[in-house]
Amino acid sequence: MHLGRAITFVFVAGFSSLILAARNQTTPPQKEVTFTKDVAPILYKNCVVCHRPNDVAPMSLMTYDEVVPFARMIQQDVEQRKMPPWHEDPQVGEFTNDPRLSDADIATIDEWVKRGMKKGDPKDLPPAPAFEPGWHILPDVIFTIPEFVVPKTAMDDYEYIYVPTNFTEDKWIQAGEVLPGDRRVVHHATVSVIDQAEYAKHVAEHAKENAGVDEYHYRTGKVLHLRPDAPVIDDGCSAPDGGGIPGHPSGYLNIVPAIYLPGHMPEIRPPGYALRIPAHSYLQFQIHYSNHRGLDEKDRTSIGLVFAREPVQHEVAQYEIWNNMFRIPPNDSNHRVTSCFTLPKDVIAVAYTAHMHFRGKSMTTKAIFPDGHEEVLMDVPHYDFRWQETYFLKKPFVLPKGTKLMTVAYFDNSQNNPLNPDPSKALRWGEPSDEEMMGFWLQFADPQVVTEKAVEAQK
Repeated sequence: MHLGRAITFVFVAGFSSLILAARNQTTPPQKEVTFTKDVAPILYKNCVVCHRPNDVAPMSLMTYDEVVPFARMIQQDVEQRKMPPWHEDPQVGEFTNDPRLSDADIATIDEWVKRGMKKGDPKDLPPAPAFEPGWHILPDVIFTIPEFVVPKTAMDDYEYIYVPTNFTEDKWIQAGEVLPGDRRVVHHATVSVIDQAEYAKHVAEHAKENAGVDEYHYRTGKVLHLRPDAPVIDDGCSAPDGGGIPGHPSGYLNIVPAIYLPGHMPEIRPPGYALRIPAHSYLQFQIHYSNHRGLDEKDRTSIGLVFAREPVQHEVAQYEIWNNMFRIPPNDSNHRVTSCFTLPKDVIAVAYTAHMHFRGKSMTTKAIFPDGHEEVLMDVPHYDFRWQETYFLKKPFVLPKGTKLMTVAYFDNSQNNPLNPDPSKALRWGEPSDEEMMGFWLQFADPQVVTEKAVEAQK
């Protein structure tokens, strides 16, 4: 036989044998993906905290019948990582409340939808999570404001309502959540701890209406605005006060058990970290009402608190760091504003929050340490006023005294911003949503260990 033909024959015969062998092999059966066994556990772990009856999400995803009509939308949103919402750059920091799905979870949902959304064996369905009605925590104590009538004229109104704790001893709070009485009119709410000795001063200050506050501010009703002719300081880091009101630092201390913002989940501190509410103190509810319903509505907003269950090692507080003096020009699509604040003492970083209004575009905060090296703490590249998170660190760490916290924010005051109420308007700082804010909040703990005596007061 000719050598070339022999080689060709051997090759063809060998190739044919491979084809026959492949045909004779049994293809392993593909795993069946079902709702009860594969998809429900993912939704129960990551989604139903919001997607349940009478909660913040627009639909419940607790049952198969509830999920199927939205299955293809869910498939698309998780593949694009629109859901679950998370706005922190995934390359910056690790956070305990990060709800993002793993690649494997996304692939499971995708496969389930592509294969016809089978329900599966009801015996495979895990127990549904149990929730306290209306809450995402199980409060030990609940404080509720007296019924407040939100008039139909209250399009952008701030009210300060004080509720006594009646605590006869100091209490340590590990978790807190603000529950709006009527989400249709409560835009956001901040609850702060007011010491008994400061109570009367706070009440008198926030009872003022339509009054000039100082040379930089004025009020319409109880709502605070920056005067249009106030000095403009966009680059707060170039100013002595870091972007604060001239003569006042950009950062101030506040004790905040919890806040309510669109999309905001409970404030849950790590074990051993807790916030102290002194005996006989008050809770100040600062509530932003936005009533566009054309009717007077009634509200009874509440805060639920969870007491620390184990020895408290570190006391938690918050620095709120602002640029109050910026001016965003009309039709500016990328306006830069900075703030700077130098830590006056050693602190343990616990959590970060970015706060802007409708024109907010992005925010980044970095720490410039006393030895000169820098580290990005928080990076929110696509800020969304409709869904505002607090980012709780998996591993709290020390920021030493003298560390400068530099925040850079960008605003889109152009027609390209679909949320922009009026791109032709120049913007200053103001409490109403159609004005602007630029704030970075650092939730921190004191490195000094809480004394045994203080811990005993919790028991």
